[in-house]
Amino acid sequence: MCGPASWNQIIELERLPDPQPQQLVARNAWHTVGGTSAGKALHLSSLGVSTALFASIGEDQSGNKLREVLVSAGLDLHLVPSETTEQHVNLMSQGQRISIYVATPSAASNADVEAVVARMSEADLAVIDLSELGLRLIERMGKSAIPLWVDLHDYDGMTEFHQPFLGAAAVVFMNDDATDDPWELLGTCLNRGPELAICTLGPRGAMAMDRHGQRWKVAAREVAVVDTNGAGDAFMAGFLAAYLRAESVQECLEAASDSAAVALSSRHLHPIIEKLI
Repeated sequence: MCGPASWNQIIELERLPDPQPQQLVARNAWHTVGGTSAGKALHLSSLGVSTALFASIGEDQSGNKLREVLVSAGLDLHLVPSETTEQHVNLMSQGQRISIYVATPSAASNADVEAVVARMSEADLAVIDLSELGLRLIERMGKSAIPLWVDLHDYDGMTEFHQPFLGAAAVVFMNDDATDDPWELLGTCLNRGPELAICTLGPRGAMAMDRHGQRWKVAAREVAVVDTNGAGDAFMAGFLAAYLRAESVQECLEAASDSAAVALSSRHLHPIIEKLI
């Protein structure tokens, strides 16, 4: 697993702000672990999947807190040296989010990239998330001998940054935020190389399609939503864990929906973080 891990502040508001000067009062606020790769790794580990997380984390205060929580959660954490640790301030209201990047990681050295490639090449399967580091790994690994799984997030079928990830992936995940026709989006992705594509639909569940055109759907679990951050990452982790147990696509979707419900019911990426902060 390689990609973003961050130290975030979540601010819950009655409503997201309009673009004008104003004073707002937060309903709640807290600090927590963020980052799409950290979220996936936490859920995979909790599901019994041996997972190594490679992430750019600095030797700063935020990085120290982030490392402490991830290691305490039982993750096999491998640091990619960075001058700074990624930080976000997420404004949340009724499941909607404005994410403000306060700090971003510095570029990894060529030697550090090569070291990650060497370690990931020894894995049975690699998950590479969207990031500058992830892009360098994809470009270096190409069509790897090991299966690559990629989360395209709000891919619209055209964005250039996503293309190398899509072309290298065996399995891709995405959400429907940037499309009016998820089935068409899945078909577009499958035409570019992957064997299987999955699209999450928020409260409407999720769908999957393989390169032969076979389709599957799953309903979202009924859950009292506490926070939506990381639900998609938990979904992918649940799907992957079931896939590694050799379950069917439909069973993988069911397991993924269960995993997403775990994230939605916690104000952290995974409930275990509540005990560690």
